[in-house]
Order: sequence, then C-alpha cells, then structure tokens
Amino acid sequence: MTCIPLFSTIAFSIILATTTALPLDNTIVARSPDSTHSGILPSASPAYLPDFPFHGVAPLNPVPTGPLEDESNLDASSYPNPWDQPDVDHHEVQEAINAIDWGHVPDFPVREEGETDYDNDEDPACWWTNTQCGTPKVSYLPDDIKFCPNKGDFGLTYDDGPLVPDPVHNGPEDPWAEPRLYDFLASRHQTATLFYVGSNVVNYPQAAVRALQSGHTLCAHTWSHPKMTSLSNNEIVAQLYWSIRAIKEAAGVTTRCWRPPYGDVDDRVRAIAHQMGLSTIIWNSDSFDWGLASIANGFVATYDESTVDGFFQQWIDTVDSDEEGRIVLEHETSNVTIMTSERWLPKLQQAFNVQKVHDCAPQLPNPYWES
Repeated sequence: MTCIPLFSTIAFSIILATTTALPLDNTIVARSPDSTHSGILPSASPAYLPDFPFHGVAPLNPVPTGPLEDESNLDASSYPNPWDQPDVDHHEVQEAINAIDWGHVPDFPVREEGETDYDNDEDPACWWTNTQCGTPKVSYLPDDIKFCPNKGDFGLTYDDGPLVPDPVHNGPEDPWAEPRLYDFLASRHQTATLFYVGSNVVNYPQAAVRALQSGHTLCAHTWSHPKMTSLSNNEIVAQLYWSIRAIKEAAGVTTRCWRPPYGDVDDRVRAIAHQMGLSTIIWNSDSFDWGLASIANGFVATYDESTVDGFFQQWIDTVDSDEEGRIVLEHETSNVTIMTSERWLPKLQQAFNVQKVHDCAPQLPNPYWES
C-alpha cells in the first residue's frame, strides 16, 4: 500500500481556492427542493465501466470495527498516478468521452484562477464559486442538493477520504487513519455520506470496503481534487471516471453522487457529471474544519478551534428557528478534523436528526446503480 500525504496535493489549495471564506447566516431559510426536471441521464450503470464483483449494499450486522483487511483485490497498476491529472487519451477515458452527448453540454469557457470579468449579476453559467448558485440555468439539469428539506434534519458528510495512513508523521500504526472515524461513527450508531477522492481509494481500498459494510454512502469527489471549472471537458470526464471506477473496483458499487472539490461547479461541469449519472451535492453549512492547522494544510491555520467550535454551537442554538435542514461540510483529512467530529457529533445527535444526505433529500435517486 502506498501512502500519499495530503499536504503535497491539496494543502494550500484548500486555503486559497475555497470559496466559503465566511460562515453562513446562523438561521436557515426555507426553499423548495426541485424534484422534477427533464434531462439526459443514463438508465443503467454506464457501459464503459469495467465489470467488478458486486457484493451487495446492505450494511453488515453487527457493523464491523477494528483493523481493516490487510489485502485488497484492487489493481492499483491500472490507474493513473495518484494526485495527477489523468490522461484524457487513455482508452477507457475515451470510451466515457464518446458516451457524452456534447450537444447537451453548455459551451462555457474554462475558468482561470483569479478570474475577475465574470458577470456575477447575470451569472449565465450558474457558477457556484462566485455566486453560490445551485439552480442551473440549463433547463435539463436538476438543482444541486445543498440542504435537507425538513427542519431539524442534518446531512452528515465528510470529504476527501478515505484517510490514508501517514507513517511519516503519525508512526507505523497511524491511529488517525481509517478505520478511526468509521469506528467512532459505529460507536454512535451513525452513518454518513462520504465523498471519496479516487487517489485515496486506490491507495486504501480496504477503507472503502469497510465504509460500505458500515452503511455509509460512497460518493465521488474526483480523482485528484482539482477546481473542476478550471479543466477542459475531457479532463472533467477523466477526473470523474477514475473516481467512479476506483469506488466500483474497491467496494463493488457504482456511485451516482458526487461533490465538486471546493464546491467549484458550473453548468458545464454539472452537465458532464449529470450524463455520467451523478447527482451534484453541495452544502449549506461549512464547518471550516479544513482551516484548522494540521498536516493536511501544512499547519497553516485560517481558523482556530474556538472559531470552528462556534460554528457547530451556532447550528445547535438556531435549530428551532431554522426553516430547513442542513447539509454540513466536514472532512476526514487529519487527526484535527477527526477530533472535531468526535467532539461535536454527540451534541449534534442530541439537537438534530443526523443522517445521510440520501435519507434527508427525497429528490435524490438511489446512491448506486446496483441498489
């Protein structure tokens, strides 16, 4: 198993590229979930994906805890280099590209870092990074899922996993890598929605198996965590393809959900993901745990513990005045984010109906083609 430290790949980009630099208002205002749309979606698992054994989606009873399996059948040699942009000319990626109806992908330009000439008032591309737009301007695309419709519901999500062992910084028996978070969730009888980076899945496929066996929902979070609007159409396909494929080979399920890194999505990116069978899930509440000093960001803090704790406490304090539920952004990237979850989940469970996003958002299809 190869251990790839997160610091070298997404550390400073999390700080520089994140778009939710300020916390949202304490009180959540009600909106109507859009459950109807005309569109182009695959009606079955995409044919360009290889066949891998399916072992079911039902969680094990009792939920497994303790050390993970030592071995996996996943063939890491068939994947791109971890944390690199995948080659768009790879024959498997080409099959996925050729399956897209490009006439139903809007012709918006590739975005550049620090772009300033975008018309935020018109927001023609529904560019979440600049405007927090989650209702596409393109008629055949569904709304992003960014809140639980029912007041008091709390969609628990973790990005950037599975957390791979880091023996350099945490010793040969890394106590913070998975299954640390999954064992804690099991002890709280809690399941969550996990947005997996494909590179981490390939480096630690046993963790994906454990997560599925524990009843968590596995969604894609790209192959190497780029800002998706900065990529070409073919590069977007490659990022999504290898993330979906890694989850399928590791855990045996073909995911139908994804979250764009940093929330960076517009209608061009949405349209490609939509045709690859993926529902776009964002959030309406950010824990800002990514801003705590840790190995994941090179120990460069943009938030301190008391500030992050204040966000969690605000959600609890305003639950009675909220008009809709929350989908909250948290991470499994370091000991610090794991400790934050361990500190706050018991309190959240007392105040909210904490659940997976698919359990609180009825407009979503089943999370896997196999279910």
